[in-house]
Amino acid sequence: MQFDDDADLDTSQVQDRRGGIPGGGLTIGGGLIGLLALLAGLFFGIGPQELGLSSPEGGPAATSTTDAQVAQHCRTGKDANTREDCRIVAVVNSAQSYWSGEFTRRSRTYTPASTVFFTGQVRTACGTASSAVGPFYCPGDRKVYLDLGFFDELRTRFGASGGPFAQAYVVAHEYGHHVQNLTGVLGRDRTGRTGPGSDAVRTELQADCYAGVWARHATTTPEKSTGRPLVARLTPADIQDGLSAAAAVGDDRIQERFQGRVTPESWTHGSAAQRQQWFTTGYSTGDMQRCDTFR
Repeated sequence: MQFDDDADLDTSQVQDRRGGIPGGGLTIGGGLIGLLALLAGLFFGIGPQELGLSSPEGGPAATSTTDAQVAQHCRTGKDANTREDCRIVAVVNSAQSYWSGEFTRRSRTYTPASTVFFTGQVRTACGTASSAVGPFYCPGDRKVYLDLGFFDELRTRFGASGGPFAQAYVVAHEYGHHVQNLTGVLGRDRTGRTGPGSDAVRTELQADCYAGVWARHATTTPEKSTGRPLVARLTPADIQDGLSAAAAVGDDRIQERFQGRVTPESWTHGSAAQRQQWFTTGYSTGDMQRCDTFR
């Protein structure tokens, strides 16, 4: 995955709370609760409230931020090619550029969503969560929350091949949830049911499909600063890294790895094969209309 060296990065789309003070609320620590949070949260897309791990107060808290650090170090696509945090900024910029244009094409309004970098613990409009929850999107404040240390976990604990596009897949999946929130699909599941055909699984698979749609258009979506795409190159190997990440966080793969058996009736995000299938559908068609996992 290669970015245009001369493209300007928009760091206003990212809030850097790494090293900040998250305020009061529930701390999700080790032991059984921490393990369950890890297993569930690492499926992607589950906020702390859905896990039952949020503090009752909820809401954002005053936080010591280091936004200036990201603004200083993440200026151009060249920085995105050399620094992990800048790479995520670039993916956020590219994804939002694409979805903004797609919504405009469909006579709809796209409202941008910030990505929040944090370490340890963070307070959100959905409650308080620790890094063990994994990356998640909070519809209450329309933000994506990400501890960058997760990417090491994805490779070392969950067996993904790693690579820049594996990281991009994670971010694009969460922005898929933001698209669902704007279109009214997110929260469609009111039954609380689980299993391969549940609305919970269909919601997650659609976010995978939307990640694939963005990937299809990433190298053709122009940026305002240069008129050229921010993502200069995606190779077949990059796409394979994304598919490896999708498979690594399939319900069946995680259950087999951590509990030694597969229980489909408890699935909330879909199998490895399902997640790869729907990312591929989005990538091969480039059409969000083909991502209707509910039909």
